[in-house]
Amino acid sequence: MTTTEKIANAKKRIDELERLIKCWNDSDHDESKIVDFSMNNENKVA
Repeated sequence: MTTTEKIANAKKRIDELERLIKCWNDSDHDESKIVDFSMNNENKVA
């Protein structure tokens, strides 16, 4: 892998991380959304 390819891959990873950070920051400003998952915790014997 050439240096140019390594730099290109690094830039792609940086762009992906920046998009994730932006997404996380945006979600911090939104109201919290709570999802209620009902769980079935029956004791089952094999």
